[in-house]
Amino acid sequence: MNLDEGPLPGPPASGRAGWTFLTNHGHVLLSVAADPDIRVADIADRVGITPRAALQILKDLEDGGYVHRTRVGRRTRYNIEPHRHFRHPTEAAREIDGLIRLFAGPAP
Repeated sequence: MNLDEGPLPGPPASGRAGWTFLTNHGHVLLSVAADPDIRVADIADRVGITPRAALQILKDLEDGGYVHRTRVGRRTRYNIEPHRHFRHPTEAAREIDGLIRLFAGPAP
């Protein structure tokens, strides 16, 4: 899967409530990694959440030290801190740059 692709279309084939391996926070992080100049509305569309939810997630990521935002004219540019560690104890020894690299390349 390429980072430039949007959310998966339609409900899951099983008809059960959908779930994903990545949280919305992970999807927002990957969207910013793919395009540091991405607009909040475009993040929301890509992840399948509201712009307000995207803004809250960006704030969470910024408060956690994973993302820094800077103003460039009227736009916002996001910079990722790639050597930050995952928050969950199971993955705390790993840095987020591994996740970003995993999704940045072409699908196998």
